[in-house]
Amino acid sequence: MGNEQVDFNVTYIPPNEFLLGPEDIVVVNVWRNQELSREVIIRPDGKISMPLIGDVQAAGMTANVLAKRIADGLAEFMSNPTVSVQVKEVNSYYVYVLGEVSKPGKVPLKSYATVLQGISLAGGFTTFASRNKIHVLRVVPNGQGQPKQIQIPVPYEDIIQGKNSEGNFFLKAGDVIVVP
Repeated sequence: MGNEQVDFNVTYIPPNEFLLGPEDIVVVNVWRNQELSREVIIRPDGKISMPLIGDVQAAGMTANVLAKRIADGLAEFMSNPTVSVQVKEVNSYYVYVLGEVSKPGKVPLKSYATVLQGISLAGGFTTFASRNKIHVLRVVPNGQGQPKQIQIPVPYEDIIQGKNSEGNFFLKAGDVIVVP
């Protein structure tokens, strides 16, 4: 690693807007056009299929941005389309918890959660957990926009003693909490 500066890309406050992701269910309403309105599941490739305009990228954007994209696509076929997108079911926000927890595996989340909340949802620690060696694995873009995995330490003892509240950061979808 040398002298390379590592940016952990850790956020201590939850995002103020929900970004859509694969497996989320959205309801697309095209005003005065029931044939184009529908409930759709965002596919693993991050897209949804719409009549007339085909595949539309949905993952990584808010419901309002997706509605505008669909309206822009439909503008070729109708004048001034009014489109709304509502999130019906959140399925894309999940983390994995591995190691010395009671229920390791994929943990679906319905609201933003911190590292300690994620461990709690996995049933808490087992007797053999090394609480001060916890870390989170997160995939972030490198300088060229390619994905790379980073390891973020979680100072458990400092967090519960109130010495390091920033260490109990909010999880991102796909994070892996490792409790050795």
